[in-house]
Amino acid sequence: MSTGTSIRLRPYEVALLRGGPRAAVTVAVVALHLRGAVEAGRPGRLRTSEASSEAAGQAPPPQTSPPSQAPPAPPAPASSPDPASSPAPLPPLAEAVRAALARPAGLPQVRDHADVRAALAELQAGLRAAGLLRAFPPHRTRTARRALDALSAEHPLPTSRKGLPESDTLMAVALYGEPALHALVPRFALRAGLITRAEVAEGKGFHSRSPRGGGTGGTAYSCGGGGGGSD
Repeated sequence: MSTGTSIRLRPYEVALLRGGPRAAVTVAVVALHLRGAVEAGRPGRLRTSEASSEAAGQAPPPQTSPPSQAPPAPPAPASSPDPASSPAPLPPLAEAVRAALARPAGLPQVRDHADVRAALAELQAGLRAAGLLRAFPPHRTRTARRALDALSAEHPLPTSRKGLPESDTLMAVALYGEPALHALVPRFALRAGLITRAEVAEGKGFHSRSPRGGGTGGTAYSCGGGGGGSD
């Protein structure tokens, strides 16, 4: 995030301003899913890909080398990874969410994990320091509302994920919440409990219904005394 004449917000900050802590954690979950690190477990629960592999309980077959008269060749020297092909490091919130999924859990339990709450608090502190979030009561400032409106105009709601970069996918989820989940990752979002079955089937009322596992931790920030925000 940069401040001054122009404000450049990252998807996690956008989600936090638009929909509160639950929305920011949802973006982190989708980011991990797009990298293959998190998948849906039992209905309404999340798990890491590593956890699902270990749960299979299958040990790798023993390594046996065929008989050979010549001595084995020395191992090739390890090549350093190409920085251009390596994925970007995960932001602190996504790392905290991955740590919270050491065991399968639902989104409310992930959001309430100590590491996740600390990462959210750090995000909130940065937004308050930038003049985008008021502390008491928590609500978006007028500057934040203008920034969200500008981002919505720049990033209209996509209709599918085909050809969409990861960064644009995350920004869409951050800006539009459940409608973007329904358009971009519907099966994962439904199985993981990010959206409810009724909302997928009916295709309406995305913002009029409270998400499962709601509460004060998942409440969206109000727009304050000004006009409507971009929710």
